[in-house]
Amino acid sequence: MGETALGVPSTGAAVVCAGAALWLLGGRNVGARRARLLLAGGGVVGAGPPAWQRAVGELRRIRGQLRAEWWAVVAGIVLAVLGASVLPLLAGAAGVPLLRRMRLAGRARRARESRGDAVIALCAALAGEVRAGRQSGEALLRAARDSGGLGEAQAAVLAAARFGGDVPSALAAAARRPGAEGLLGLAACWRVAVDQGAGLAAGLDRLEAALRAERDQRADLRAQLAGAKSTALMLAGLPVLGLLLGAVMGADPLRVLLHTGAGLGCLFAGGLLEGLGVWWALRIVRGAEAV
Repeated sequence: MGETALGVPSTGAAVVCAGAALWLLGGRNVGARRARLLLAGGGVVGAGPPAWQRAVGELRRIRGQLRAEWWAVVAGIVLAVLGASVLPLLAGAAGVPLLRRMRLAGRARRARESRGDAVIALCAALAGEVRAGRQSGEALLRAARDSGGLGEAQAAVLAAARFGGDVPSALAAAARRPGAEGLLGLAACWRVAVDQGAGLAAGLDRLEAALRAERDQRADLRAQLAGAKSTALMLAGLPVLGLLLGAVMGADPLRVLLHTGAGLGCLFAGGLLEGLGVWWALRIVRGAEAV
C-alpha cells in the first residue's frame, strides 16, 4: 500500500514535469515564430521541409554527383558482402574503365548531334538573312549569333567575315569538329556565291535540305536498331535473373559460384562468353550505324 501511494505521486510528478517542459519548449517556439513574423513584416515564414524530404534530397544529390561507372563498384561491394568474397568487388572495379568509356562515347555522340543541329539552324538563319536583303558578311554575323552553329570557331569566322578575310577557309577549319561537317557545304556555297555571283540563299536552301535528310536518315536508322540493342541488353541481363531465381529458391548461387571450384570455372566461362556476346552484338550495331 505504501509503495502504491508513493508511486502514484511520483508518476504524477513526472507527468507534470514532462508537460511543463513541453509547454516551455512550445511556448519558446511560438515566441520565436512570432518574433520572426514581426521581423519579416507579417510575411509567411516557412518551417522548412521535413527531415525525410531533406534525406531524400541529399540522396538524390549524391546520386547526381556519382558517376555512372562507379555504380559498378557499389554493386561489387554489395555482392562481395552478400557472397563473402572479394571477387565481385574486383570485377566491379574492373568494369569502371569500360563504363566510363561508354559514358564518354555517349556524351561525344550527343555533342556531335547537337553540333549538326546547330549547323542546320545556321544555314536556315543565314538563308533568311540573305533573303531579307542583308549583305553576306552581315547576314553571317546575325545568323551565327542567333544559331550558335559555328561553336568555338565563331570568333575566327566572324572576324574573317567582318574584316574581309578568307571566310571559306575559316568555315572549313570549323568543319573539322565532329558533327560540324556541314560547314564544308556552307564554305562551298560561300565560295561559289562570291566567285561566280550565284545566289547564296538558293544554295543554302539545298544544303539545309540535304543536311536535314541526312539527320532524319540517321534518326530512322537509330530507331530501327533500338530493338536490336534492347534485345542484346535483355540477353545480357538473363544471368542476373538466373541468380535472383536461384536465391529465391534457396540454392545460394553466390556461395556456389564464389566458393567452389566448379562454380568459379562456370563463373569465368560465363563471364567470358557474356562479354564476347555483348561485344559482338554492339559491333554489329555500330557497323550498321557506320554504313
